[in-house]
Amino acid sequence: MSRSVGVVVPAYRPDVDRLSRYVRALDERLAPAELRIELDDPAPGDEEALADLPATVYVADRRRGKGAAVTEGFDALDTDVLAFADADGSTPAESIADVIDPVASGEFDLAAGSRRHPEATVQSHQKTLRRFLGDAFAWLARQLLDPDLYDYQCGAKAVSANFWSRLRRHLTESGFAWDIELLAIAGALGGRIAEVPVIWEDQPESTVDPVSDTLSMFTGLLTARHRAKAVRGDRLHELLAARADRPLLIERGGR
Repeated sequence: MSRSVGVVVPAYRPDVDRLSRYVRALDERLAPAELRIELDDPAPGDEEALADLPATVYVADRRRGKGAAVTEGFDALDTDVLAFADADGSTPAESIADVIDPVASGEFDLAAGSRRHPEATVQSHQKTLRRFLGDAFAWLARQLLDPDLYDYQCGAKAVSANFWSRLRRHLTESGFAWDIELLAIAGALGGRIAEVPVIWEDQPESTVDPVSDTLSMFTGLLTARHRAKAVRGDRLHELLAARADRPLLIERGGR
């Protein structure tokens, strides 16, 4: 029996025309059982412009952060496989399908799209600073985390609903570092993780700030390593986690 698929697209002040084209492409290529846009702090007219898309549009009146938006979107899905794709469309619909396949087959618990995989097709590169910072981050993440991947930050991932129910209770990151924490916790839980090469094209209008957000990502990486060790039963990190005043995403609400 085929597994049902739900897709979440987190969007903060998106290019509405680009997002509309992307959502239609996702719907045409994937034919998902559920397709949701998690729209944060939209500009006037954005909600109306997206109303005719083949997707449910949930509107938040504030910027929740990518991690919080995807988490709430996943929790709203009632499908066997949960996937997300960043709203800028850097990863085309055909590659999102490739990311979903290993999880939909039941062979893996989680699949991560990869721009840095040797078999990935990069159609246009990031600017030099972003590439340098991204490469440095990926190298450091490989040294600190259990999953040995080329790319931890690509905005295309899929997870089984069963494994998500185990993951979500450990997640704290509400922003861009959510991807890192997701993979770190997945590794700590012994999840079967696939890295899938994707087609990728940089979108220079991304809402990621190459300096401030990268610094936040490095901080998030250290936090993810600590939380993963606590999940694995490291006594010191368990004690530190117990003392930390850091609410879980599922404790913050938002809907």
